[in-house]
Amino acid sequence: MAGSGKRRRVRGSRVVAVVAAVGAVGALTVTFVSGGGRGSASAEANLNDFVPIERVAANVPTPRPGPNASRGVFTVDCGTNRNGKFSPDNPVAQPGIRNGAEHLHDFVGNLAIDANTPDAVLAASGTTCRNGDRSSYFWPVVRIDKSVRAGLDPQALGAVQPTVSCPRVADRLPAVPASARDGVRRDLAALDRQLASANGRMAASRGRIDQRLNQSVLGALRAERAETIKRISRTMSGAGSRPRGLVSLVDCEVSYDGLHATHSAAPATASGASPGVRCPSVRDKLPGVPASALDEVNRNLDLLDQQIAEANERLVTTKGQGGPNFALNAIVGPLQSKRVATLDRIAIAIGRTAPRPQGLEALAACALDERPVGGQPGGNGEGDNNGNGDNGNNGGNNGNGNNDGGDKPLPEPQGPNLELPNNTGRIVQPSKVLIEYRGNPGAKVTPMPRFLRALTGDAKPTSRGPANARATWTCSGFADRLSDRYPICPDGSQVMRVQDFPGCWDGRNTDSENHRAHLAFADPATGACPQGFVAIPQLRISIAYDIPRAVQLRGQYALDSFPEENHNPFSDHNDFVNVNSDKQMRKIAACLNEGRRCS
Repeated sequence: MAGSGKRRRVRGSRVVAVVAAVGAVGALTVTFVSGGGRGSASAEANLNDFVPIERVAANVPTPRPGPNASRGVFTVDCGTNRNGKFSPDNPVAQPGIRNGAEHLHDFVGNLAIDANTPDAVLAASGTTCRNGDRSSYFWPVVRIDKSVRAGLDPQALGAVQPTVSCPRVADRLPAVPASARDGVRRDLAALDRQLASANGRMAASRGRIDQRLNQSVLGALRAERAETIKRISRTMSGAGSRPRGLVSLVDCEVSYDGLHATHSAAPATASGASPGVRCPSVRDKLPGVPASALDEVNRNLDLLDQQIAEANERLVTTKGQGGPNFALNAIVGPLQSKRVATLDRIAIAIGRTAPRPQGLEALAACALDERPVGGQPGGNGEGDNNGNGDNGNNGGNNGNGNNDGGDKPLPEPQGPNLELPNNTGRIVQPSKVLIEYRGNPGAKVTPMPRFLRALTGDAKPTSRGPANARATWTCSGFADRLSDRYPICPDGSQVMRVQDFPGCWDGRNTDSENHRAHLAFADPATGACPQGFVAIPQLRISIAYDIPRAVQLRGQYALDSFPEENHNPFSDHNDFVNVNSDKQMRKIAACLNEGRRCS
């Protein structure tokens, strides 16, 4: 049925999954044909990815409210990204990984967020939301490229070797106590070995996408990493320095960055998306810290994070002001002075009861958008992070391992259109973004916890399988149907994306090892949550675009995507970090439970 959630069919020349026997395990292999997987990466979406909305059957269920229903709706206005906060980071699905998405996102709400921003900094940042909501809402941009269908040469998959990328752990740890240093080092080295072993297994899928192999490799790696990271947490906690949020660093991704190899984007006539400051990491450069200095060192490490985030926020809010040297003189220079003082306090704190660390002052210097984006030099331990932020990695394909300097760097977003490989054309600004917190048809809702991470959809249904992908596309006036293809709308109707987030929570966790297990979707027919889950305000983000009908008919608009997805409309997704205060979230829940419409 057109517009259904999970794809179980071959449609035209699109193939999402083909069952094939590969070796002894009978692996599920994606055969590249078109759209999401066709043996090449291209700047154009396949014409079979477009459908007149009138041909999509009504498929959106409307559960009947029960006696305990929470019928209210709370609306938040965070704008349409007029300030131009674009980034190829994904702080929810790939925390700590620079350019992890390989495509551009619109960001509204929180002004400080990037791949590395700690929760405390998110809570103190500015926001585009009118009610002061500091939450972050972000989704892939839509572009119009009228040059497609013009005989562009695709890039063949050929002998591309998939690689595994993981968030670095060393850069996200608090100060490591001297008594725990050796144990933590051993476990960081174990993470490197696990990643190297996973990349060795990936050699079996050179030149093709093998969903079952990907799932097997990532599943085994996730289990190993989870145990090792828990052991790091136990070791450090026992020595008096408890890490937080490490569960977010467990999951890894399969990347097909080799498809970027022959991409030539426009000359770098504009700086990268959402320009940022790049500073050397500090956390992984410190020696073992004496117990008496832990609290002071950790306060100053957190302050370094805050200083970078404040500088990045100023770069967004002052974009275009003061001439070409404004950012360097008014933002980067003062940041460096603050870092000098903070690093000196760290050295003094350690030096009171242990040898004073030497050379920390060399980590004070920062640059503006001058870091490479590619492979990960150094491992989880003492390596050089090549000028990246204090608590993140330099974001390439080998998030934990020491793979001889990593792969070739990916290009930065380039030119006035902030183009990334095969994601070309003018970015379409949404004409409207509607952010709604909605009730549950069968139950009262419990407030979301602060700093809850949530995502909906799947950016990689081709390489990971379609289980988590969701149909999101429709046209204004056709709210009863959602399609997994790009809609062609009638005259006077806008192209829309309607993205529903999970509305059930496990009652304990703000994130999970795969970034999904702590949340669940309610039963679409009844609204009932799975056993062990409670209803929470269910987030819906509706995005409308004014796209000329001629562009729709010619298939010249498309979603930014990973290279192997080839603008697959079924790869649409949306991400959210809840930074509402506890008081504000209680207000939202009360509005829903009382059946009111609020803003």
